Amino acid sequence: MSAYEFAVTVRTQHLPEQSKPDRDQFVFSYTITIKNTGSVAAQLISRHWVILDANNTVQEVRGLGVVGHQPLLKPGEEFEYTSGTQMATAQGSMYGEYFCVAEDGHRFEVPIPEFVLTLPHALH
Repeated sequence: MSAYEFAVTVRTQHLPEQSKPDRDQFVFSYTITIKNTGSVAAQLISRHWVILDANNTVQEVRGLGVVGHQPLLKPGEEFEYTSGTQMATAQGSMYGEYFCVAEDGHRFEVPIPEFVLTLPHALH
């Protein structure tokens, strides 16, 4: 086990009530759970997202924290949040990284594995 390690899990959902397919607007939510699986307490400082739609249009998002928080996680603790994105196609994907600082001052990145955003039953 690394001293500086977070595990990231993602659940996604299409939001039809906020989407407007006739205007090429598809809205998705994603719920992320971040767990400190390392041996040192660390704080999530910022995020970087790469959002890709089916037209190969790329959006990049950078910012401090997640949904207004910069959680400090002790070993074994987790933080869950829900956010969302809009894209011009009914299918796309996201990936990125979190930038963290451990309580001993060590800086590290946590990769967010790529996940798919799609309408229910759109994938076989």
